[in-house]
Amino acid sequence: MNSSSSNKPGRRQFLQAGAASVALGAGLMSARTAQANDDKILIGYWPIASGLPLYTALERGYFKEAGLNVEGVKFASAQQVAEAMIAGRTHGSANGTASAALGLAEIVSPGLYKIICSNPSNHKLVLDQFVVPKDSPIKSIAELKGKRVASGPGIQNVTLAKIILEKNGIVDPKVIELPIGQHVPALAADQLDAVYTLEPTGTAGRLKGLTRVLENGVISKYVLGAADAPWFGGSASVTTSFLKDRPDAAKKYIAAYARAVDFVRKNPAEVRKHLDGFTSIDPSLVNEVPLSGFTLYNEFTASDLGYFQKFFDVFTERKIFSRAVPVKPLIYTG
Repeated sequence: MNSSSSNKPGRRQFLQAGAASVALGAGLMSARTAQANDDKILIGYWPIASGLPLYTALERGYFKEAGLNVEGVKFASAQQVAEAMIAGRTHGSANGTASAALGLAEIVSPGLYKIICSNPSNHKLVLDQFVVPKDSPIKSIAELKGKRVASGPGIQNVTLAKIILEKNGIVDPKVIELPIGQHVPALAADQLDAVYTLEPTGTAGRLKGLTRVLENGVISKYVLGAADAPWFGGSASVTTSFLKDRPDAAKKYIAAYARAVDFVRKNPAEVRKHLDGFTSIDPSLVNEVPLSGFTLYNEFTASDLGYFQKFFDVFTERKIFSRAVPVKPLIYTG
């Protein structure tokens, strides 16, 4: 795929699937401006709780201590993070960037990146959930047949929501895309009957007395087939061009990121304050929001890779991916 014409179909597929064919907005403009400074390392992030290692490394000065000039560039969706990497405007992604969006990016631009860390979740490491209004009579996902159901934006969220509904006996489910920040208000205003969403939605709605969680850990249970299975729904990455062109800086960046992951694991109460300013999570909720798990590139087990691959294979089976995307070669090896 050397010619520009041969790349067009894949690129169109990515843009359409990710709804990223429009201008990428202020975050991308910021990236263009910042990249004029050649020593700057630009990392795209979607402002959710699982991006905590990047926020921690920035706030605690780990990158500066490593002699690096790192800037986080905020985007409105994981698809926009991936598109910026494809366009060469950023050097990588933070945790929380949808792994399926990165999988699509790999199809569009083979060999684009390497995963340095992923954030697994399940019914214990809570991230994904179905949420309903507090006083809803609905007791199970199976009761959502014919109901108004929404999900977060992007092909990963919509596809997973539909699969979960199908696994609960709902044929040809319809799912509305809605920004996650609007999930609780829409439920409270009786505009929706349920949402497939990500934390802190469930926590925020519960603490405000507006919603309740119908079920947590739905991807592991219904998509991967085991409640304890790790769902690697988001991943941090670096572009291969960054690894090739600036190998010393790339190694220092990865080491500093790993240092932040270690700090997050050991100091969960301390790092929660770093969510403020990088996410829209209300400061009053910071101490209540469940924190993601994190698996570094050198910590993946054979079982982990098997579940990660099973997740990617779902998108191949659904023809969201135009070809199979092997996970193992995408993991950074040092």
